[in-house]
Amino acid sequence: MAITKQQRRLRTKRIIRKKISGTSERPRLSVFRSSKNIYAQLIDDAAGVTLVSASSQDNAIPGGNGIETGKAVGLLLAEKAKAVSVNEVVMDRNGFRFHGRVKALAEGAREGGLKF
Repeated sequence: MAITKQQRRLRTKRIIRKKISGTSERPRLSVFRSSKNIYAQLIDDAAGVTLVSASSQDNAIPGGNGIETGKAVGLLLAEKAKAVSVNEVVMDRNGFRFHGRVKALAEGAREGGLKF
């Protein structure tokens, strides 16, 4: 039986999540990419709480191509993270390949001052 693209991504996601988890000092930067939008959250897995979130649907994000939007979401997330005094994160690409919009979001977050 053939494995679908979604099943392959979810398998990869489970493998990644076994290895990483977020703490209050170093939360998990979880990225989700849909066909139209990109979303990012800083999650404290120890407390089970989302600290900060940002997405391409926020009014502060200008329209544009996917990579520009991803970078803008990363910058916005880093700005919000600074407000709650978070400097270091653990990257969780959520089973998506680290290129394109996901990579642009990570670069934007690094430019905003997050370390990972």
